[in-house]
Amino acid sequence: MIFSFVKGFGTLRLLLRGQPLAVAGVVLLTAFVLSALAAPWIAPYNPASIDLLHRLEGPSAAHWAGTDELGRDVLARLLWGARLSLAVSVTVVGLSSALGLAIGGVAGSMGGWADTVLTTFAMNTFQALPGILLAIAFAAFLGPGFTNLVLALAIGGWAGYARLVRAQVLAAREREYVDAARALGAGPLRIFFRHILPNIVQPLLVQAAIGMAGVILAEATLSFLGLGIPAPAPSWGSMINDARLHLFDAPHLVLFPALAVAGAVLGFNFVGDALRDRLDPRTRLELGL
Repeated sequence: MIFSFVKGFGTLRLLLRGQPLAVAGVVLLTAFVLSALAAPWIAPYNPASIDLLHRLEGPSAAHWAGTDELGRDVLARLLWGARLSLAVSVTVVGLSSALGLAIGGVAGSMGGWADTVLTTFAMNTFQALPGILLAIAFAAFLGPGFTNLVLALAIGGWAGYARLVRAQVLAAREREYVDAARALGAGPLRIFFRHILPNIVQPLLVQAAIGMAGVILAEATLSFLGLGIPAPAPSWGSMINDARLHLFDAPHLVLFPALAVAGAVLGFNFVGDALRDRLDPRTRLELGL
């Protein structure tokens, strides 16, 4: 266990070396994840507690991020909103990548008519429209709620993972080690899981890291439109939507949720870019990795 920790720390140090944006991304994501996981213990108030006597107050010693139109503590709602955003992003990216891995893996491994059908009638169809429009359409059809939100975002985002996996599989299956495994009598499933999959995980991880940022932004967008998690659950997008009427008399209601969304999105994008550079052989040679 100690060896794994030391090895992981060394890998993280190599990842961050010479990349200040990667350092900033790790700091932002660490703050985001810790805030989400520790929200039940560090939130100063109940996020749903209403106090009309202290509504629309600005930041103060009692309420560090102020209060909203119902007197609810904005900081507490931000912390619980981070918990919701993290749960949605992890679930959506996991479901989208699993679905994309299955469909893209079948298309790339089998080729022929299976590749044509899956690429033409599945991937191209879903990528013909922007993912956020598909998510809005499915969320409006399914209705608000955590499960429906996850399904809507996963349906709108799996095609990108499938296309990436298909391209990686098509390139990997022509390698010499795959030909050697095939010559030794290995079946298609064994070749895929033992020889191809381990060599296509790296670009999939980069796509997943960047996809987390897109999911957080999409979740905030759907919640802003009233298609995300229903009230009174705190969501950064719904907080921004509720603050529209108080943009000038209580600007902190928009400022803090917007900063939270921007910080989380930037953190995942910075880490995704750092992973991409770290896994690129040309960049690794330039950095001396």
